[in-house]
Amino acid sequence: MIDLYTSATPNGWKASVTLEELELPYTVKAISLQAAEQKTPEFLAINPNGRIPAIVDRAAGDFAVFESGAIMVYLAEKAGRLLPTDTKGRSLVLQWLMFQMGGIGPMMGQANVFFRYWPEKIQSVIDRYQGEGTRLFGVLNSRLADHEYLAGDYSIADIANWCWVRTYAWSGIEIEPFPHVQRWMDAITVRPGADRGVRIPVDRPSVRTPEEQEAFVKAAQSMLQTGKN
Repeated sequence: MIDLYTSATPNGWKASVTLEELELPYTVKAISLQAAEQKTPEFLAINPNGRIPAIVDRAAGDFAVFESGAIMVYLAEKAGRLLPTDTKGRSLVLQWLMFQMGGIGPMMGQANVFFRYWPEKIQSVIDRYQGEGTRLFGVLNSRLADHEYLAGDYSIADIANWCWVRTYAWSGIEIEPFPHVQRWMDAITVRPGADRGVRIPVDRPSVRTPEEQEAFVKAAQSMLQTGKN
């Protein structure tokens, strides 16, 4: 059994979608970011970086794994699926996984901060991160123009990128210029495992009312100001 410590964020979904797709048994340990539960001594003993997600593999002697990409690789290797074993196939999946971790995630994350949460609107900074996010979407679109999935068969690379790309509107990025990304995103959205995974630990609506948006933004601003994020 695996314990999953997570919250309803793109990085959290990377772990839960992977677990659902692999059909591995797990229990959910919901972490309240607003209450700074990720900064408690108990959680820091699992992940010294104080971020979600993290897992503890009880069947492997309570082995803890942190960093979402590392969790995905660990789970795929454990199950023997979603990550090829041949050198070139494995490398290709890891390249597109690192593309998300080094590009899509950080750029969209910063776009979220400055477009949605920062108390003052600094347009040049917003333009910088939205522009880089848009450029990276273009890289994905070019790849997906002649590939059904990013690295051959459906893999953890697709899961990692999809968990972030599906939130494009919150980052202020347009999806219309990228039809191949839209096709790929739609194909993953209807997968039962992906659908279940993005409802963990709570089923957050993809479209929020203005009141829900305002409450979410205020909570995020509070976390930034108090250093709880």
